[in-house]
Amino acid sequence: MASSILSIGQSALAAAQVGLSTTGHNIANAATPGYNRQVVVQNAAQAQSYGFGFMGQGTEISTVKRIYSEFLGSQVRTAQTSKSGLDSYYAQIKQIDNMLADPASGLSPALQGFFSGVQEMASNPSMIPARQAALSSAETLAARFQSLAGRLDEIEQGVNSQITSSVSAINSYAKQIAQLNDAIGRAQGATGQPPNDLLDQRDQLILDLNKEIKTTVVKQGDGGYNVFIGNGQPLVVGVSAFSLTTVASPTDPEKIEVAYQTANGPVVVGNASLGGGKLGGVLEFRSQTLEPAQNALGRVAIGLASTFNAQHQAGFDLNGNPGTAFFTVATPVVAASSGNDITSTAAIGATISDVNALTTSDYRLAYDGSTSSYTLTRLSDNTTFNPISSGQVVDGLTITLSGTPAAGDSFLIRPTVNGASGFSVAITDPKLIAAAATTGAVGDNRNALLLGALQTANTMNGGTTTYQGAYSQIVSEIGNKTRELEVTSSAAGNLLSEANLSLQSESGVNLDEEATNLLRYQQAYQAAGKVMQIASEMFDVLLSLGR
Repeated sequence: MASSILSIGQSALAAAQVGLSTTGHNIANAATPGYNRQVVVQNAAQAQSYGFGFMGQGTEISTVKRIYSEFLGSQVRTAQTSKSGLDSYYAQIKQIDNMLADPASGLSPALQGFFSGVQEMASNPSMIPARQAALSSAETLAARFQSLAGRLDEIEQGVNSQITSSVSAINSYAKQIAQLNDAIGRAQGATGQPPNDLLDQRDQLILDLNKEIKTTVVKQGDGGYNVFIGNGQPLVVGVSAFSLTTVASPTDPEKIEVAYQTANGPVVVGNASLGGGKLGGVLEFRSQTLEPAQNALGRVAIGLASTFNAQHQAGFDLNGNPGTAFFTVATPVVAASSGNDITSTAAIGATISDVNALTTSDYRLAYDGSTSSYTLTRLSDNTTFNPISSGQVVDGLTITLSGTPAAGDSFLIRPTVNGASGFSVAITDPKLIAAAATTGAVGDNRNALLLGALQTANTMNGGTTTYQGAYSQIVSEIGNKTRELEVTSSAAGNLLSEANLSLQSESGVNLDEEATNLLRYQQAYQAAGKVMQIASEMFDVLLSLGR
């Protein structure tokens, strides 16, 4: 009986030691990111029959359990990827909002200054200084257009860098998750018990991965995680990790695209398949705000240059000659896809025939070999125009077709993307400003007055607004989107905080609770020691009886 009591005391002492170790582990990792509280699962040992009844044999530890809610963890991951995506988008669009709306460096003061110069020239059309001042204000306007375009280009390059960085981080997380899948599988296979700390590390990596991109996690029967992105592309399957990569856009070498690495080479993944997280946010910013802003600013520049040129060419300069183009007008950009068939000799051209009908969209022209026809798709709303014939006009754009295309040929047409960067003053001699309405009339200012009147004329967006109105529309749209993202991001932050609090309330370490457990296990340890002491004394009595 004494030996039985000693065994019971030993089991109690061992259980108290495990409890103390587990509690100490919780306290030590209270501030460790991703750590989940652990508890000792303790059961009564199998009782033994003594005829008069069953006698207990002490206690045993069945496992050390990790307190973690898959449901709450999934909510945190969803909230995290949404918050990260919105923050990424907001950080980018804020740059454009500040730039375009700036009262000093935006386009508005340069526009005002230019037309003030034109109107002053109209007051003194025969004076060279007045004409030179008008030219100088035009140069300032051109420099402002080019500066804004250059800044947007810099932001686009920054987007490329962020995409590359995010893809690198995603690949790193995927590799680490696959390695943990392997380590967890080996540990569970060897002991039959869950390696809690490794599970915490893997869940934290999944959360970090969701900061970069939205994922879907599928738990396997062996405890492994399969991780998918986009529309089901596997990123981690068991112990194998797949990779993303970056490639140049088939139609724009300056633009970085995300691709899925396959055995046959990289395959570009559509932006719609990469939502959420930092990567999804920056991709959405580029497609929904940056590129439309470049196109919209370019449309203002092209519209201003074209309409001003038309009026300028209707007048006569100081030498009595008809006016020439005052501004240089950028031409549409047409790029053939690098994936077009090498046998194709198709050549695509595009010219602006009606500036009032221009949109801010890009277009894709594709050749269908089965129907032997071209289809033009307006990318902003996916409206299609089919068939397209050479010389056809769509949205103020004249399309010309030549050569022999091959099935699958594709071309990207960007009518206004270079409008701002290509905006410049075409004349340098102030005498060439066509201020007069008739030839030989040195003091005639009638055409100069008409040029000045263009400031308030509805010449943009189908004749519905002025130059300033068209620019203000850009500023307003981006400003509204910026405020929308600011509010939405704040709301997403609140949801993330609430989700984290819910998870921490169940899985987090409460130091007060652990301090209580520490005292409880300490008392249990002392009591178990007392039991063993008594058993030892009883055993000594039995030995003395035998002497």
